[in-house]
Amino acid sequence: MSIKSVAAKLFAQKIYKKTQLWANNPIETQKKVLQKLIKEAKKTQFGIDHHFDQIKNEKDFAKQVPVRDYEALKPYVDKVVKGQENILWKGKPLYFAKTSGTTSGAKYIPLTKESMPYHIEAARNAILHYIHETGKADFVDGKMIFLQGSPILEEKNGVKLGRLSGIVAHFVPKYLQKNRMPSWETNCIEDWETKVNAIVEETFNENMAVISGIPSWVQMYFEKLHQKGGRPVGEIFKNFNLFIYGGVNYEPYRAKFENLIGRKVDSIELFPASEGFFAYQDSQKERGMLLLLNSGIFYEFIKSDEFSNEKPKRYTIGEVELGVNYVLIISTNAGLWGYNIGDTVQFTSLKPYRIIVSGRIKHYISGFGEHVIGKEVESALQEAILGTTIRINEFTVAPQITPAEGLPYHEWFIEFENEPEDSVSFAEALDNAMRKQNMYYDDLIVGKVLRKVVVTKVVKNGFQDYMKSIGKLGGQNKIPRLSNDRNIVDLLKRE
Repeated sequence: MSIKSVAAKLFAQKIYKKTQLWANNPIETQKKVLQKLIKEAKKTQFGIDHHFDQIKNEKDFAKQVPVRDYEALKPYVDKVVKGQENILWKGKPLYFAKTSGTTSGAKYIPLTKESMPYHIEAARNAILHYIHETGKADFVDGKMIFLQGSPILEEKNGVKLGRLSGIVAHFVPKYLQKNRMPSWETNCIEDWETKVNAIVEETFNENMAVISGIPSWVQMYFEKLHQKGGRPVGEIFKNFNLFIYGGVNYEPYRAKFENLIGRKVDSIELFPASEGFFAYQDSQKERGMLLLLNSGIFYEFIKSDEFSNEKPKRYTIGEVELGVNYVLIISTNAGLWGYNIGDTVQFTSLKPYRIIVSGRIKHYISGFGEHVIGKEVESALQEAILGTTIRINEFTVAPQITPAEGLPYHEWFIEFENEPEDSVSFAEALDNAMRKQNMYYDDLIVGKVLRKVVVTKVVKNGFQDYMKSIGKLGGQNKIPRLSNDRNIVDLLKRE
């Protein structure tokens, strides 16, 4: 065992003990976070406008600060982007994480000197918890790759901006610099396909031990490695034993990954976003990710089925329940207040508080009141392919409300790696699994309001071609699992 791996184990034990202090005192921890946020931002324009000097507790905060999405907060953000100080948070931000918006075009999410360290520490601590629990630390001597956006940053009114993953690349600790791949020059390549090809060439003969990225884009990297080497990724990288991912559920990709790798590897799930690093998988034995309650973020939760109410109840950490679908609302030391990031979560544990990401509040199907969410379609697909040789590359689901004939239906667009031998039986199994997942959907099938699911095969690389056509190939971009319209599926290439 190397000195580096021994040091990693000792550091892991220290961080684990530190985490337990706040994880075992969740309610008090969150109260202190809110009090500090209010104190720090009391004299900002937002703090003055929302009477932060009168806020004493969570209830006061909910009364003074309404829930907003980016569009509603944009008047304040625009002032920050123009270079004004003390608007949402004291002073000016260090960076803007630039993301693609909806109606407003590009979104500029502020990152401050107070918020930035948590993005780095959370990713580090996820790995340290893995080391503490499993005792595995030899991988620290191998090479690590993080598939991410370009670290080249622009500047806007004195503040640097870029993709979050590119900004984070500037903060890689010195002790990881020698192990980290790809090279800076390769990481700066903007075109995703060119970049992945360069990464393949650069890493092919290296001792890769840890690979990290969004599953759909890591899959592209693995496929190109397989093509070049003519053998499984696990044989090319004999010491590769840890996959770190975030952004989407890994389960729909797991069978394909294990086939590409040639064996099983451990994995760690992360829940990062431009708005904050919210959770990471702290245990290989327990389901869900540890919600980070001591990271400069105050959390509120709104039940998703109440979200459209005029004044939905906002729950704090001590009021949440297991298995309920909540819209995640955050207030942060980057100056986001009562902010709806668009993700929905469910708690899998209340001691400590662990969550899974169940979907997006805007990504659902409810053409007939069924309100199907991302977690349900992912779970149904897993059940339908369980015990079969079927493997899925990518999929999305959309309603067909006005078919040329017959009843409406949910249409599943699937790019298969291994197709089902009997497509009719597969569609039947998928529909049955969906009926178990969502009782309202089951009622619609029983009541003959909907007919059973229709599966439409997407040509190989059809999803990649779609993402390329809209300028979102690679990086942090991902295909929505489902939509309440057909804007995406109408552009997909079909067989």
